[in-house]
Amino acid sequence: MVQLTRIYTRGGDKGKTSLGTGKRVPKHDPRVAAYGTVDEANAVIGIARLHTADSAEADAMLARIQNDLFDLGADLCTPEKADEGETESAAALRIVAAQVERLEREIDAMNATLQPLNSFVLPGGTAAAAHLHLARTVVRRAEREITALAAREPVNPFAIRYVNRLSDHLFVLARKLNDDGRADVLWEPGANR
Repeated sequence: MVQLTRIYTRGGDKGKTSLGTGKRVPKHDPRVAAYGTVDEANAVIGIARLHTADSAEADAMLARIQNDLFDLGADLCTPEKADEGETESAAALRIVAAQVERLEREIDAMNATLQPLNSFVLPGGTAAAAHLHLARTVVRRAEREITALAAREPVNPFAIRYVNRLSDHLFVLARKLNDDGRADVLWEPGANR
């Protein structure tokens, strides 16, 4: 368990932060940007959960996802390969296949009850769905940042799979919370010409 005794350390006052290995990097480092966006997605999901009180199942899924996102942040803040002079952390917390597979099972179960899609869905409908669509877009940005990082240095492949699947999960859950898709707001191509 993590114990935080001090909230401010002054360690970042000069624009640097520590990775899980202890290495100091600029706060604008691509790795820091990636796990920072994961943190942002987690915050948006927290707001969505304010609107899921009538669905214990949805709230439980989102609670699991929020915990997973902290795991993902821990994964991303600890590089897969240590730099020269650093020791690799064998105990680093990593996203694993089981977390991706759980998302897939939940997507399949929810999708089985949804109305078929005849158009793209606009973000909206219920408050929970609208916030989940926002979370989905933040997760997509995190995915772009993680894959950009992976183009530069090794990244856990399950981390990439997790965020890819998570955006799908949030989309399907938004539809589920829009009365199984019946309250979806659909795109009408060219409607305002």
